[in-house]
Amino acid sequence: MKRKLLVTTALPYANGSFHIGHIMEYIQADIWVRFQRMQGHTVHFVCADDAHGAPIMLKAEAEGVTPQQLIGRIGAERKQYLDGFHIGFDNWHSTESPENTELSQDIYRKLKVAGLIYTKPVEQFYDPVKGMFLADRYIKGECPKCGAKDQYGDACENCSSVYSPTNLINPYSTLSGAAPELKTSEHYFFRLSDAKCVDFLNKWVNEHGRLQSQVANKAKEWLEGKEDKALGDWDISRDAPYFGIPIPDAPGKYFYVWLDAPIGYLASFKNYCAKKGIDFDGFLADPQTEQIHFIGKDIIYFHTLFWPAMLKFAGYKIPNNVYVHGFITVSGEKMSKSRGTGISPLRYLEIGMNPEWLRYYIAAKLNANVEDLDFNPDDFIARVNSDLIGKYINIASRTFGFITRHFDGKTSSIELSDADADSFKDLIERHGEVRYGNPNSTIDRRSLTEITKLALKNDIAVLYDRREYSHAIRQIMFQADVANGFATLCAPWDMSKIVRGEWTPWKSDHLDKKIAEKLLHWSCSVLVDQFRLLTIYLKPILPETAAQAMRLLNMSSIEWAEESKHFPAGHSIRDYDRLMTRVEEKQLDALFDIPAAAPAKEQKKMTETSKVGSQSRSQAVPSPSTPHPTSPGPAAPTAPAETISIDDFARIDLRVAKIVRAEYVEGADKLLKLTLNIGAGERTVFAGIKSAYDPAALEGRLTVMVANLAPRKMKFGLSQGMVLAASGDAAGIYLLGVDSGAQPGMKVK
Repeated sequence: MKRKLLVTTALPYANGSFHIGHIMEYIQADIWVRFQRMQGHTVHFVCADDAHGAPIMLKAEAEGVTPQQLIGRIGAERKQYLDGFHIGFDNWHSTESPENTELSQDIYRKLKVAGLIYTKPVEQFYDPVKGMFLADRYIKGECPKCGAKDQYGDACENCSSVYSPTNLINPYSTLSGAAPELKTSEHYFFRLSDAKCVDFLNKWVNEHGRLQSQVANKAKEWLEGKEDKALGDWDISRDAPYFGIPIPDAPGKYFYVWLDAPIGYLASFKNYCAKKGIDFDGFLADPQTEQIHFIGKDIIYFHTLFWPAMLKFAGYKIPNNVYVHGFITVSGEKMSKSRGTGISPLRYLEIGMNPEWLRYYIAAKLNANVEDLDFNPDDFIARVNSDLIGKYINIASRTFGFITRHFDGKTSSIELSDADADSFKDLIERHGEVRYGNPNSTIDRRSLTEITKLALKNDIAVLYDRREYSHAIRQIMFQADVANGFATLCAPWDMSKIVRGEWTPWKSDHLDKKIAEKLLHWSCSVLVDQFRLLTIYLKPILPETAAQAMRLLNMSSIEWAEESKHFPAGHSIRDYDRLMTRVEEKQLDALFDIPAAAPAKEQKKMTETSKVGSQSRSQAVPSPSTPHPTSPGPAAPTAPAETISIDDFARIDLRVAKIVRAEYVEGADKLLKLTLNIGAGERTVFAGIKSAYDPAALEGRLTVMVANLAPRKMKFGLSQGMVLAASGDAAGIYLLGVDSGAQPGMKVK
């Protein structure tokens, strides 16, 4: 049965450019959509900008533009990213649209008729200078637990306490600096705790296959009240000034952004339907229509509770599936541009890296579970070069030329008679004995013909449909390995030399040349057909490469249904033209904006003093006067370096860092891997102090690090700073210590 699918991805917030997490999600969904279309299913793939809320209003105000101008500017950037990574949305819209206003207000009215909307007074902080109520993120003060200053209104970064903004000591508005006032306002609520909502959600969440098991379990915890986010009614209103959709019967009140944001899925689809003449209401009303959402794990709460309940009791189609993915990290570190662990999608494109390298690498890491995906530069290079260049492209580059050179670009039949199989077997055995000292005595007819019958279409189709991309790629690359092994067995490069008389490994006669020519034509035709088959399997991931391969294969289309249709005898192909280049290490250096490697002598010195960080348990901090474990005594003084100005010194950001974790580095003679807590987060630093310190003795110590040193990509990972140590002419390395009482993140002046 042909499927009817409406597929969406999470709406990006319209106050900034796409980051790599957006691109990962869009690639995941795009691969799935392309695969479904190859099966002949009808798919509408839409998304939109999430354009409302206080942050956009305030950013626009700070820039001296209207919110509409701000989101218009951000929206204009989207196309270069989407086109650049071959992400084929049918429609990209905005929640700041007539369709979204109409649908949001319609859903609200229907929920109100259903008795699921009510009002109650809410007391919250109000900024008298800005004239607006303040969300938690715009309030700071002293932590009511530990007294730490400049803590946000919901949690303390110093002691990790969670509290209400009204509990802060000496609170102030981050927008104006004014002391906020407590004011009461009437707020609108969606009665999510209503028995009929809870009953519906319990059934929806527990329906087999609707959610991944991890997601369903988390939703059930909320429904059963086992978390601090236990199911409660949802505040859906905000007071003016606010950039959003007005609540129709409440002057001065606006829908909270999270009410109208997911409705943006439907608004974008409605906008698309109007352009294409599709019956919007009819498509959604069709019981065969499936509504599929791809989202990140940070927004499960909204998409598995509020969103389906809103749709259900407003009379709209409920989601069939919500597919959730994890976050993306770099070399095991959380994404952070400031720490050199962020990947800019735009920079990736601007420096000329192939977008399909990233599409393939992400697919090779993705599965149907809610797992984080790690981008490792060395693994990226190895996987792309090995799989795509060394296996897939290699089949075409090593076979197309023989067919165009010897056989006028025309393939032979890949069907093999018993007589030909016997003569090929004999020739291959003799070739193997001469070339490799191995007669390949295990060769039989089956081993020659099995490759023409090896098709994994059904398995791979199931894996694509289940979003088990990494498993699908393993299957595809297995078949590529088989094809390359077949090429090695048949050795078309040697058969070509025999045919041309350039190599006579034995006393070959005219018959041998004829058999070699026949084997050359047949084996290369089989390999061309295998390349066609692999191209079909990889097309959802590599759409541009597949299009170029179609031109070389002289095919008007490459569709999944054609998987079992081998090329007929006499099919014309074109001469091979390069389809893809290898990834170079220098491209990854440019992507992370890391300086080129220093000369060997200087690099050795940098390796001994460069490092990166993390977080952890506390121990007593040794006094700075505690003798170093390998101290040889006083070192001879060295002459001071050239003088610098106070401004030069001020450019160096020295911070107190706590060594949360210290580890040996496999394969490194001098390095320890340090995880450092610097207050605002964690860093990883590789330090050349292995000869002087036992890792276990370092954990819990305070030291000093250079926090604004450019990250450096090393063989063992990314080093995100430098810890400070002293050394002299004599042996010994001495890590700088800090008096007890200092806190991670304090600036050293």
